[in-house]
Order: sequence, then C-alpha cells, then structure tokens
Amino acid sequence: MDDSASLSHSKWECKYHVVFIPKCRRKTLYAQLRPHLGEVLKRLAEYKECRIEEGHLMQDHVHILISIPPKYAVSQVVGYIKGKSAIHLARCMEKTGATL
Repeated sequence: MDDSASLSHSKWECKYHVVFIPKCRRKTLYAQLRPHLGEVLKRLAEYKECRIEEGHLMQDHVHILISIPPKYAVSQVVGYIKGKSAIHLARCMEKTGATL
C-alpha cells in the first residue's frame, strides 16, 4: 500500500504530529466547543491542501497527525490553523455567551 502523494516531479509522504495547547490549559474551551473543533480544524487544513490523518481532542489539548505538502512550511500551516481556529472559537464563544 502506497500512501505517498505526488506533485509534478516528486512523490512525498510528510506527516507531522502536532500538539495544540491553549494558554494556561483552559479546560473550559474544549468542554463547551469540543463538538465544533474537529470540523473547524479539518476545514482549515483543507484550505492549505493538507489532510488531518488522525486527531484526538483531549480535555485540555489537541493532538493532530497532519499530512502537509512539501511546498508549505510546517510552521506556516500550523500558524494558519492555530490562528484561524482561535478566531473562529472566539466568535463562537461570543455568540454563546461563554466565558473563559
């Protein structure tokens, strides 16, 4: 079974284990917004042509196994996903009236 993807002149299989930890490990963040977080992360990864292979939402942090094409820097993709997901979650919390 060949899991490698290809670009015009190369084959690649770049998978990274990423852990997101919110400031002060705020448990309330994932308790209230947990149902939405997985879908948000998958959608944001697709915007950058990445794929989340596996993910685990823990009580106070998130583990992700993400496949990132070599044309993108890992830090660029992770920064994009963290930044946009934080904005989205802040807006969701504002709508629901939840506090941290």
